[in-house]
Amino acid sequence: MKSLIPIFALICILSAGTLQAQQQYTVDGQTYTLNTEVEGSLTLLWSTVDGEYRYFSKKGNDIVELKNTKQDGNYKEEYKETLQQQINDIAISTEKVKLTLPSLHAFFVQYNQKKDPNFGEEKKSIDLQFRLGAFAGLSNSIFTENPTNALQPVAGIDFELLDGVKLKRHALVFRFKQTFESSDYKYSASQFSLNYRFKFIKNPKFDAFVNCKFVSFTYSKREIYVLEGATDMGVLESVSGTDLTAPVTFGIGADYKVGNGYITFNYNDIVGLSVESNNEFPIDFTLGYKFNL
Repeated sequence: MKSLIPIFALICILSAGTLQAQQQYTVDGQTYTLNTEVEGSLTLLWSTVDGEYRYFSKKGNDIVELKNTKQDGNYKEEYKETLQQQINDIAISTEKVKLTLPSLHAFFVQYNQKKDPNFGEEKKSIDLQFRLGAFAGLSNSIFTENPTNALQPVAGIDFELLDGVKLKRHALVFRFKQTFESSDYKYSASQFSLNYRFKFIKNPKFDAFVNCKFVSFTYSKREIYVLEGATDMGVLESVSGTDLTAPVTFGIGADYKVGNGYITFNYNDIVGLSVESNNEFPIDFTLGYKFNL
C-alpha cells in the first residue's frame, strides 16, 4: 500500500486591512473597538458586539450609545431623544431616523453639512475584509469512480475575500482540500479551487449561502488492478495525474458567528454542470471554523 499524498502548503497573499478606521473608546466605563462611519462635528461610531449592531454618537469628548430597547412588545426609540439632545444647536428632526447604519449615516451627514458648510463626506467605495479558516469532514467523491461508494476523510483551508460596502452578499473563496484514501477506496487527491458564494441570508449573527466552484486544479492518485496476459490475475498499480478544470459544481453552507469568527458548515459539490458524476447520492459534508483577519 502506497503512502498518502502529502498535503500541499497553502500560500495566500494578504493585502492591507479594511479601509474603515477603528479605535478604542470608553463608554459608561466599558471599552469598545468602534468603526468610524461618519466623522465631523457629530461623529457616528458603530460595532458588532455579541452579534448585535451597536451605534454610538460622539460630539466633542462626549460619547453616548444610541439605544432602542423593547418593552411590552414595543420599541421605546430612546436614540431619537438622545440625538435630539446632541443636535439642539441645529434645527433638524429625528422623527424619521431609523436605528440602521444607512439611516444614521444620512442623518449624521445632514447635521454636519448644516453645522459646517465646508464639511465634505469621503465616501468609501470598497471595504475589503478577509477570513481564514480550516475544515474537516467526509465525502464519497461522486465525481470519481468510487465503485464501492466508500466514504473518505477530507480536510482543508479556506481563504475568503469580501467587500463590506457594495458587495456585502458576495464573496470569493480560495480553497485547498485534501481527500484521503480509505480502506475501501485507494484514491486520494489534493485540490486548489476558486469559489464564488452568494449569501441569500445575511445578518450579524448568521449567513446562509450558495457556493459555486468554477475553477479547480487537482492532483490525484489511485490504485488499480491491471490484468496480465490472458489470465484473470492482476497486479496492483498506482496511477496519478493532474487536472485543471472548470467543474461548475454547486453546494450550500452556513456561517454562525462565535467570538471573532464563525463556525462554518458546508454541503459541498451537490451537483455539477461540467463534470460527470458516478450517479451516487452526494455525501460531502464539512465543518470548520474561520476567523476575521
